[in-house]
Amino acid sequence: MSRIRPRAARAGTGDRTRPRAALPALCATQITGWGVLYYAFPVLNSAITADTGWSPAATTAAFSAALLVSAVAGVPIGRVLDARGPRAVMTGGSVLAVAGLLVVAYAPGLAGFTAGWLLVGVAMAATFYQPAFAALTRWWGAERVRALTVVTLAGGLASTVFAPVTAVLAEHLSWRATYVVLAGVLAAVTVPAHALALRGPWPPAPEEAVRPAHDAPARAPGAVTGSRPFLLLASAFTLSGFAMHCVVVALVPLLTERGVSATAAAWALGLGGVGQTLGRTLYGAVARRTGARARTAAFIAAGGATTAAFAVVPGPYPLLVAIAVAAGTVRGNLTLLQATAVTDRWGATRYAHRSALLAAPVTVAGALAPFAGTALAGAFGGYEGLFVVLAGVSALGAGLALGTGTRGSPPRAPIRQRAEAAS
Repeated sequence: MSRIRPRAARAGTGDRTRPRAALPALCATQITGWGVLYYAFPVLNSAITADTGWSPAATTAAFSAALLVSAVAGVPIGRVLDARGPRAVMTGGSVLAVAGLLVVAYAPGLAGFTAGWLLVGVAMAATFYQPAFAALTRWWGAERVRALTVVTLAGGLASTVFAPVTAVLAEHLSWRATYVVLAGVLAAVTVPAHALALRGPWPPAPEEAVRPAHDAPARAPGAVTGSRPFLLLASAFTLSGFAMHCVVVALVPLLTERGVSATAAAWALGLGGVGQTLGRTLYGAVARRTGARARTAAFIAAGGATTAAFAVVPGPYPLLVAIAVAAGTVRGNLTLLQATAVTDRWGATRYAHRSALLAAPVTVAGALAPFAGTALAGAFGGYEGLFVVLAGVSALGAGLALGTGTRGSPPRAPIRQRAEAAS
């Protein structure tokens, strides 16, 4: 009589092996994590500088340093996540995020304030989109695009929820007390959600179960990340990410430079978030009908087109709002495009590590964008000149994206084909 063995999880096998609470839990933790660790800072920064006397450049540099640390830390964290799963990584990251935020809140000087943000940067790498994407990609398998779309839609609400909440708290509390309250919210939501909802069995890596048909023969661990398509893809995403981050930071100054009121300019930027949500809902349909290389080049080029439109269209205001919504739609698609870029080309093997390597230069570009954008605007005679340059940067990224195909990868509908191969 054969011994009955416990059922093991298999990559992409469906509801029986994936933890049912993981998707709603990750939605809640992405909203809370992004809202508290990322979007609260721009709301509180003026109060921080007014209370402490630190310069806005110094406090912003500390926050940017957190983003840079998250880019570096994401690579080794990705290796651990690939091997062990998301529960320990994301729970530990949540605890570290709370601790770092408390260091920020109680820091007596700028050095302590910066040290707190460096801790938060490590926590970002362990709790933000990349580890969540890795968990969903492994657990949801062929249905990953749907799961990724749901989580990014939820994450898009972070600013909508926490920017006003932070502003209301800051009206009644000091910035330090506000951060303490937000740290409490972060602890109450993210620590138990990650610890309790991510307890499902971690499916073996696809190379231990089933390798996507186009990924044979097996590659050495560094063969993908050192390959020409991977390096071109990282370069394309970095150029596009830099341009998109600069556009977000510079849109309000561009519009006010043209005589639009600051309030109206802020509304245009905010309505771009509506387009971002719309773009994420459309991505699945686009992905089913296009190949990875063409889709990547098209979306990056579309981002450049909206940036160029801002540069050459002076108004009227409703038309500028329409361009802002279109730009947001492209940004929403680019988020999911990057989340699926690795699996679309090389399968889910070592997804977390490879995605972290792919995202690291993009994160660095995003951290540098506020400073670089302002400097480039001065160098090119204003924000219209900056947007012309950024459109060219995106065009270059789209050109590089055309070289990101892999030998033997299917030209169309790669998600559906690999879903059938892995089921």
